Amino acid sequence: MMLKLRKIFFLALAGLLLTTPAVLPQGIGEMAPEKEPVVFPENSWGVDLLFGEGGFGLGTFYRKQLNSDFTFFADFSISETKDDKEIEYIDYYGQPIVYGKKNRLLLLPLNVGAHYRIFDRVLSDNLRPYINLGFGPSMIVTTPYSREFFNSLGYAQSKYTAGGYIGFGANFGLDKDNLIGINLRYYVIRFFDEGVESLYGKFKKDVGGFYLTINIGSQY
Repeated sequence: MMLKLRKIFFLALAGLLLTTPAVLPQGIGEMAPEKEPVVFPENSWGVDLLFGEGGFGLGTFYRKQLNSDFTFFADFSISETKDDKEIEYIDYYGQPIVYGKKNRLLLLPLNVGAHYRIFDRVLSDNLRPYINLGFGPSMIVTTPYSREFFNSLGYAQSKYTAGGYIGFGANFGLDKDNLIGINLRYYVIRFFDEGVESLYGKFKKDVGGFYLTINIGSQY
């Protein structure tokens, strides 16, 4: 009986050893196949909501995906910019006022550039971070601060220069119809002459700065 049990044990052990190479690669050695990346539409356009050091702004954008890493874009925006030395007070009637302010400054940059997607093999397609770089012409419109905003537009003057920005952002979600994203940008826009006059007797050469931009659009 003992010999018979030993014989059965060794036969079972031999059978287990013979089948182990075939079992282990399937149960342990093999990894689950990678999930196929989500393919999004190549084109998108929409609006930008800008929040900067100088105030609020609005813009629009168009994007064309060139491949899985690079996306071409063009964008245009309108926002207010201010002198660093401006101090806003509230008058007796509850109206904001800046003493010594001569002109409002409206910044209108037109930029073209590219997004480069990063961490695409580490993060899921639900979060798609990128870095972006844009450059192009910029227009600064000055309007007299002493007049009401819409009335002052009839006295507007403009100057032109060049600039651009570098940024870091991300698109969110797996929706192939709508685009939601956020982008932190630093604009570099500089005049090579005296600049523009915001406060009386003080000219501003650098009119860029940081902007937090929310992107809302559609894809097709």
